[in-house]
Amino acid sequence: MPRPHSPYFRYSGPGQLTARPAASAPLTARERTWATIKRVLIGQPLASEAELTERLSKKKALAIFSSDAISSSAYATEEILRVLILGGAAALAFGIHVSIAIAGLLIVVAISYRQVCIAYPTGGGSYSVSKRNFGRNASLVAASALLIDYVMTVAVSTSSAVEQITSAIPALIDFRVVIGVAAISLITIGNLRGLRESGNIFALPTYLFLGSALLMIAIGAYRILVNGEHGTFSSALVQQTRDAAQPLGALLLLRAFAAGSVALTGTEAIATGVRAFKPPEAKNAAATLAVMAALLGTLFIGITFLAVNFGITHVDLPEKQTVISQVAAQVYGDDSLPFFLFQAFTALLLFLAANTSFNAFPRLAAILAEDGFMPRHFSFRGDRLAFTLGVVVLGVVAASLVIAASGETHLLIPLYAVGVFIDFTISQAGMVKHWWTLRSPGWRRRLPINAAGCALTAVVAVVVTAAKAPPSLLVLVLIPVLVSVMLLIHNEYDEQARELRVSEDIVFPGPHREQRVIIPVNGINRAVVQAVNFGRTIAQDVRAIFVTEDPDEGEALRRRWERQLPNVPLVIVESPYRALIGPVVAYLDVLDATWPPGKELPINIVVLPEFVARHWWERLLYNQSARRLKAALIGREHTVVADVPYRREH
Repeated sequence: MPRPHSPYFRYSGPGQLTARPAASAPLTARERTWATIKRVLIGQPLASEAELTERLSKKKALAIFSSDAISSSAYATEEILRVLILGGAAALAFGIHVSIAIAGLLIVVAISYRQVCIAYPTGGGSYSVSKRNFGRNASLVAASALLIDYVMTVAVSTSSAVEQITSAIPALIDFRVVIGVAAISLITIGNLRGLRESGNIFALPTYLFLGSALLMIAIGAYRILVNGEHGTFSSALVQQTRDAAQPLGALLLLRAFAAGSVALTGTEAIATGVRAFKPPEAKNAAATLAVMAALLGTLFIGITFLAVNFGITHVDLPEKQTVISQVAAQVYGDDSLPFFLFQAFTALLLFLAANTSFNAFPRLAAILAEDGFMPRHFSFRGDRLAFTLGVVVLGVVAASLVIAASGETHLLIPLYAVGVFIDFTISQAGMVKHWWTLRSPGWRRRLPINAAGCALTAVVAVVVTAAKAPPSLLVLVLIPVLVSVMLLIHNEYDEQARELRVSEDIVFPGPHREQRVIIPVNGINRAVVQAVNFGRTIAQDVRAIFVTEDPDEGEALRRRWERQLPNVPLVIVESPYRALIGPVVAYLDVLDATWPPGKELPINIVVLPEFVARHWWERLLYNQSARRLKAALIGREHTVVADVPYRREH
């Protein structure tokens, strides 16, 4: 309980203080309107104690954190076939082999990240792993790669979702950018409402897609394996597969593998967001990751199997048809209700797959902010316990990428997956060091798994970067740029902490410097009188200064001032060149110069009278000179600027 002489207040909303009664001013009409809009869009504020109730169950977490990885099955197969078709129709048969190889890599990565969840239950994923094992610089590289990947996830998932819509309804193809930006805006608002509500919103589309996609794979596999259905050239593919051992074929396979590796993006999101799970956090996160990997592997291989055996490849503009939409049309019929439902579920999942990044990006940014590598505002939670700034920044940047790429998924893919494989490599190398250093029970079994994963993802990172160059090289430039910015922010915070540090031995008995108040005025009005009265309460030496280009105007004001405010001296400063800021600063310099030598200079408190307008548009008409003067004086030695607002209600 707080002591009587040290009252404790608790803020619980606009004008609300609990624990001690206090009078509060009623909200203005503008404040009430904004509060209503905010409540409708975002919801009622949540107390910090409600954070535990906002944690996710495994079912909701699978929908939120796995939607990115699961949804990649909608475009990863298409990226593989885009490359293989360059080798002719026969090369498409290798799509199944490539997808199996990628699924094998997925298993290794998933097992590794399960161990990350258990070893580092506080979240942060590869950032926490590399920070603990390799130090600051390596952790910032991992964090930068992850941040880039999260932004790309939103842009790619949204663009792919729009392509699913235009595949079903070609008439909307000219509106794909508008649809994409609108979807990102809605997802941003959904995440500002908080985790639990976003989980409720996003769970249903994820499970609808899973059900319809698994059903499609089952029906298609039955028709291929039992009924013997094949595409127009798939029998030729099967016959020619064995004869494709050419050097060009090997290079083509590497490029296809690099293209299809986008299927692994999003795998690390669960390890980054461990703290979002209900207790026991680590165990629930690890279990969810295992289920996600199994589902993704099944979907990815299954869809590729159907596409290859039905002889399907991509169709570019103007009548773009995605591979997964062609597979669905082959299985369900291109004008059937199940086909349109599947396209709707796929588009919804891809739109909402961006939600994985909207949960992981702000959390990683908050962890970096807590460590002093990003602006501290990123660690502040909003009314609904969401990391508001991270959510908004991610939405704005991702929408900008969609606009820049004209909503084309294929144009964004080269920037995708490079960062995530760099991140995979750093993370798994960190886990190798973790097991080798601690040698906890089971380390002999776990270390080889992480070592194999590290080697594989390092090779894939090189292959992906080389195969997608030159666009992929932009990511390699952005990572050191982000690291440099983070280091600059951290150094600034360190320097500020050193400057503000107070030794624990020092006792401060009271003020030890004199103070004087200077009030720039534009005449005699109620705002000026209020500022003068305020100045009298904080110092004995109070003086006003009036800057004018007209000496007669200054003299007229002096006569009135001496009659109405006789106890406060008024200094008239002539400014023939109509300047305002310079004369005020020069007057302060003169005051300092005339102070007795050897005596510590007083604190100059510049009090600015400000009129508070009722409406936002009226604010453009007032206080512009005060703002410019404030900007000029901030940072001046032994000078403090104080605003004294005057409202009509006064």
